[in-house]
Amino acid sequence: MVGLVRLALRRPYTFIVMALLIMIFGVAAAFRTPTDIFPNIDIPVVSVVFSYTGLPPDDMAGRIVTFYERALTTSVNDIEHIESQSIPDYGIIKIFFQPTVNINAALAEVSAMSQTVLKQMPAGVTPPTILSFNASSVPILQLALSSQQLSETILFDQASSFIRPQLASVAGAAIPLPYGGKVRQVQADLNQQALHTYGISANDVVSALSIQNLITPVGTQKIGTFEYTVNLNASPSDIAAFNDLPIKTVNGTVIYMRDVADVHDGSPPQTNVVHVDGKNAVLLSVIKAGAVSTLSIISGIKQLLPSVTRTLPSGLNLTAVGDQSVFVTSAVSSVVREAVIAAALTGLMILLFLGNWRSTLIISISIPLAILASLTVLSLLGETINVMTLGGLALAVGILVDDATVTIENINRHLEGGEEIEASILHGAQEIVVPASISLMCICLAFVPMFGLGGVAGYLFRPLAEAVVFALIASYILSCTLVPTLANYLLRGQAHEATTGPSRNPLVRFQQGFERRFEAIRSSYGGLLVLGLRNRGKLIAGFVGFSLLSFGLAPFLGQDFFQASTAARSRCMCGRRRVRASRRPPGLRIGLARRSTRLSPPMSWTASSTTSG
Repeated sequence: MVGLVRLALRRPYTFIVMALLIMIFGVAAAFRTPTDIFPNIDIPVVSVVFSYTGLPPDDMAGRIVTFYERALTTSVNDIEHIESQSIPDYGIIKIFFQPTVNINAALAEVSAMSQTVLKQMPAGVTPPTILSFNASSVPILQLALSSQQLSETILFDQASSFIRPQLASVAGAAIPLPYGGKVRQVQADLNQQALHTYGISANDVVSALSIQNLITPVGTQKIGTFEYTVNLNASPSDIAAFNDLPIKTVNGTVIYMRDVADVHDGSPPQTNVVHVDGKNAVLLSVIKAGAVSTLSIISGIKQLLPSVTRTLPSGLNLTAVGDQSVFVTSAVSSVVREAVIAAALTGLMILLFLGNWRSTLIISISIPLAILASLTVLSLLGETINVMTLGGLALAVGILVDDATVTIENINRHLEGGEEIEASILHGAQEIVVPASISLMCICLAFVPMFGLGGVAGYLFRPLAEAVVFALIASYILSCTLVPTLANYLLRGQAHEATTGPSRNPLVRFQQGFERRFEAIRSSYGGLLVLGLRNRGKLIAGFVGFSLLSFGLAPFLGQDFFQASTAARSRCMCGRRRVRASRRPPGLRIGLARRSTRLSPPMSWTASSTTSG
């Protein structure tokens, strides 16, 4: 430390430039680093979803999921564990990988294996849908589509086919299929009495549809100077034409589709419903995927909404609900505000107690530079600006004062003793080098256990520990370099002011009065300390008893991962738009050609919340 101080006194401009570089890169990091509510919880998980219409859960588990799980353990590397769930029509397999896995390579292995294992499964099974999400992939914005004129089928079609592709261009946004609405489907409702009368089975209807509802590519025909595309017309061009398809000839009579069924534009049984202000609607969830800032994703979505709205039919209302950027902005701004207040109060305290605005200026410069240096390193390590990192920096503000304050106070003490400025700086640094170094190591060691945390707790608290440790190291280096450099210029005149009798400066007079009162308090404390040393047994017994009583209150405190957020509750209750989403069991319906590509949630659920519009 003393060597750094001597180097700073000989090369002052070097460390002034260093401070300017810290300021430039720190401010750039503050603006460029993604902002989020929590750090990235990068637990690698790949979800594989098999769909097979009409297959019950037992067969789904025995004929599809089991074969797939066995193939995973022999073909895919770095698997930590596998979880699976079988529900009607769907099999969901979650593959949890080791933390050090290359998720892109894992996705490639899972995709390749998913194609080869299909031969061991029932005929007609389609390749699975493979999704890669982590714990940070959460809904950050919801878009509600409602209309008083348009049907739920049109709402779902607009949300799925027109809005999702346009919003998918926003970096970091993943938009799954919408909730609510009805999936458009051409259905054939069979008349059981007519089938029995004509002696026709449902399989005859299915066979007739399969044979006659075909798209046969023929090619082109060149006639003269033109080349025409030939259409074989093997598939009906409109829904009404399906009713004219022949099914079977019975006793010389041709039985048509209209005789035994009604083909119409319909939808499968609705399993989830969304209401916006009491009206049927469709809900699109925007999910954060990757390390892109939550605020950037929501801002990108909101910038696209006006152009998307212009392409929608008249009478369709597109509204953003459940905006998480309000909570993120509120949480981050609250932490920043508290940190600024703490820094301001710290500066005021130093100004009053040191009684010198030059000393206060030096300390006030070193604190934000240490914070900016920590932000720069956090940005280089790929961390985000979130509640945990900002909380660590706010926690470090009070500790950062120590290095610069102790250095300046010791320099002032030597100046008051009549020493020259450079001698005061060197002697002051030499006296505090050991305690300052030990203090730095002790505080940093207190945060070392956080680096060993695993799972979600590790992802949350490691950035906090990094923010504190980097800020403390930067503060220690600045106290050895920049603080002596600035003191050499700003405090040079104090060597002569210290010998000129009582000061007329009100800050100096306040500081002198404080020193007198502090000495009186210290004398009183000395008396209490002597009393405690004379009654060691009673003091230790009282302390142990008080500690045991305090631990006895632990069972009454309750446990939770995070404390209740008043900001979230106040944000949720401030709006007037009411969104209700519920899932209900499908009603009974007889139909053909039922096929839905939609994946509903695996469990029945009902959720109701009031969110700001």
